[in-house]
Amino acid sequence: MKMLMFDFRDSEKEYFKNNPIHDLEIEFIKESLNENTILTDEQKENTVIVSVFINSNLSKKILSQFKNLQIVATRSTGYNHIDIEHCRKNNITVLNVPDYGKTSVAQYTMGMIITLVRNVFLASNDIKNKEIDYPNYEGRDLSQLSIGVIGTGSIGSAVCELANMFNMKIYAHDIRINEKINNYVEYVCLDELLSKSDIITLHIPYIKEFYHMISEKEFKKMKDGVYIINTSRGELIDIEALYEYVKSGKVKGVALDVVECEYLNYEKKQFKKALDSSTERCLKNTLIVDKLLKFDNIIITPHIAYNTKESIINILDIMFKSIKCHYNGDYTSRII
Repeated sequence: MKMLMFDFRDSEKEYFKNNPIHDLEIEFIKESLNENTILTDEQKENTVIVSVFINSNLSKKILSQFKNLQIVATRSTGYNHIDIEHCRKNNITVLNVPDYGKTSVAQYTMGMIITLVRNVFLASNDIKNKEIDYPNYEGRDLSQLSIGVIGTGSIGSAVCELANMFNMKIYAHDIRINEKINNYVEYVCLDELLSKSDIITLHIPYIKEFYHMISEKEFKKMKDGVYIINTSRGELIDIEALYEYVKSGKVKGVALDVVECEYLNYEKKQFKKALDSSTERCLKNTLIVDKLLKFDNIIITPHIAYNTKESIINILDIMFKSIKCHYNGDYTSRII
């Protein structure tokens, strides 16, 4: 069976050296799969499995080119870059990797919290500029702060475990109570979490119902001086509203590992290609990101919270096991 593996990175080569795949004919492609991708007739006709990362955009137009596609395997937890409805209508199975990087993302989240609360970013920039102002670097003891964790699945619960080690007061919001952490986490409604938390961190998947779930109304309910962390999906936060509350000082610090329209914000080549085809909303968001980057209390990184050697190997291991399970009739990690 032929498999196309897009978004392939050099660090993934190690996995295949130690874990040769004998029952698949895999073609490795560094570029992302999107509407600018030129596919050969042979690829369109013979490809049975397509594997991508979030940089790819699998629209109906792209997916329709594959004549015998059976599986789309995304090497990520989120899958909003895939036209799920098209896959459903055409009996294309979609697999994701739901639990590959909980440790990496949780550690990254706590690292960003410490960086913000202790003003590390500001102090580092001042050192570079030879302008030291010690009173500006006064931080807080995490044990005296509360954290609100939105989403307590594998990653959110791992964040709660780390926060508990810092003796933080932990509020959580989810449709399900995670019994593993329930003895030291207080589950509350979203409004209560927003109003009581010194730090708010998001750990939920993105679905259209969650678009801009943190917007003007939610920011108004937050404490003055709140910190915001997002390692989930950029679409969860209304970045225009965020900018206004950073500018006003109500939001004291922000760490975003994800933003809307990431391909526009992070890559110059992609930005130039996309200017004509992107929506007005995406271009507007990109300009707001540029404004946010001018603040010393804002950290924006290019979706790297998961990005450790261990997570990458784990992603591939889970993905290939899920593909094998699928053909054996076990639908592990199956979205549809």
